[in-house]
Amino acid sequence: MSNGRERFATKLGFILAAVGSAVGLGNVWRFSYVAGENGGAAFLLVYLLCIFLIGLPVLLAEFSIGRRGQQDVVGSFNTIAPQKPWAIGGILGVASAFIILSFYGVIAGWVVYFLYSYVTGAAAGVETGEYADFFGAFIGGAAGPVFWQVLFMALTIAIVFFGVKKGIELSNKIFMPLLAVILLFLAGYALTLDGAAEGLAFLFRPEFSAFGNPGIYAAAIGQAFFTLSLGMGAMITYASYLPKETKLPSAAGTVVTLDTLFAIVVGIMIFPAVFTFAQFDVGDAGPGLVFITLPEVFNQMGAMGTMFGILFFFLVAVAALSSAISLLEVSVAYAMRKFNWTRRFAAIAVGTVVTLFGVPSALSQGGPLSDFTVAGLPFLDLMDTITDNYFLPLGGFVIALFVGWGWNKVDALKETGLTDTTVGTVWIWFLRIVAPIGILGILLLNIFG
Repeated sequence: MSNGRERFATKLGFILAAVGSAVGLGNVWRFSYVAGENGGAAFLLVYLLCIFLIGLPVLLAEFSIGRRGQQDVVGSFNTIAPQKPWAIGGILGVASAFIILSFYGVIAGWVVYFLYSYVTGAAAGVETGEYADFFGAFIGGAAGPVFWQVLFMALTIAIVFFGVKKGIELSNKIFMPLLAVILLFLAGYALTLDGAAEGLAFLFRPEFSAFGNPGIYAAAIGQAFFTLSLGMGAMITYASYLPKETKLPSAAGTVVTLDTLFAIVVGIMIFPAVFTFAQFDVGDAGPGLVFITLPEVFNQMGAMGTMFGILFFFLVAVAALSSAISLLEVSVAYAMRKFNWTRRFAAIAVGTVVTLFGVPSALSQGGPLSDFTVAGLPFLDLMDTITDNYFLPLGGFVIALFVGWGWNKVDALKETGLTDTTVGTVWIWFLRIVAPIGILGILLLNIFG
C-alpha cells in the first residue's frame, strides 16, 4: 500500500467526482433515447428496479474494493486476493474504460460542435426539417469529427494531468453545481410548454404491455451499468483515493440517488419539449434524439430556442467531460503503477493513445471508414456493442462474485462498516445471488437474443 497515494481532500469532493463520473452522456443522450425506444415510463420503472437491486449493491462493492486495495483497479484486486484470477475483473475494467472513452470522446466532440454552432448562430440558421442533413454532413466529414474529438480529449487530458485534488476534485466541484442549476432551469421552462402533460405522462404513466418486451430489461441493466460507470473501473479507482474514515454505504446511496434524479430531471426537460414541437413518435428518434430531434424542437421555439440550445449543449458537454475524466483516470492510474510513470507523462501518453484509437470511430459514421464494418456494425457501433453488451455486465458479474464469494465476508463487511447489520447481510446475499443471476440473464440475452 502506497503512503504517498493521492487523496480526495474531502468526502464531498469524492461524492461530486463520483457523481460526475456517473452523470454524463449516459444520463442525457443515452437515457433519453433508450427510454424513448422502450416505452418511457415502463422503461423507467424497470431501470429504477435495476438501479437499486443491482446497481447500488455493485457500486458499493466497487467502492469497497477500491478503498481496501488502495491501488488502480487491477492492483486493488491483486492486493486483496493475490495470486488469484479475480484480477480479470480489473483487466476488464481497464479495457472497458479505454474502449468506451475512445468513442465517448467522439460523441462528446459532436456535442461540443453543436454548442459551438449554437453560439456562432450556425445551428440556429438551419431550416426546419434539415437538421438531419446538418448533422449528417458534419459526422460524414473527415476533418471535422476528428478535430472536435481531439479538442474534447485535450480538455480531458488537461484536467487529469493536474491530479486528484487540483484536477479531478476541483473541476467536479465547479461542474456539478453548475449542471444542477442549468438543468433545473431548463426543466422548469419545459414544464411551461403545451406538451408538458403529455411528456410527463410518457415518462411516468406506464403502458403495461411494454413489460412483455424482453429488450426492455436488457436495455435497463445496460443503462444502469453505463450511467453508474459500473464495470469500467472508474468507481474502484476513485474509491482508492478515499481515506478510511469515509462511510461507503452513505456515499454509494448518495451517488445512486443523485445520478438517478439527474436522469429523471433530464427526461422532464426533454420529453415535454419533444411532445410540444416534434411531429413524429418519440420512440422513432433513436440515438439522433439529441442531435436531430432536439435541434428541430429548439428551432421552433423562436428566440428562446437559441438560448435553450446553448444551455442544453453546454450542459451535455460539461456532463460528458466529467465522465470522460473518470474514464481516463482508470487507464492513467493503471499505467502509473504498471510502468512506474509519473502522472503527467501517463496522462499525456495514455490520453494520446485513447484519442488515436478513437479516430476510426470518428470516421465511421458516414466518413471515410463508413464502409468498414464488422458483423454489419460501423466501428463506433461495434465498440459500443462490445462494451455495453458484454464487457460491462461481465465486469459487474465478476465484481459481484468476488465480493460475494471470493472475498472474506468479514473483511468485506468491515470495509463497508456493515459488520453485524441486517443491511450488510442483505448486501452480501444480493451480491451472491440476485445481482449475478440478473447480470447473467442479461448477458445470455445479449449473446443469444
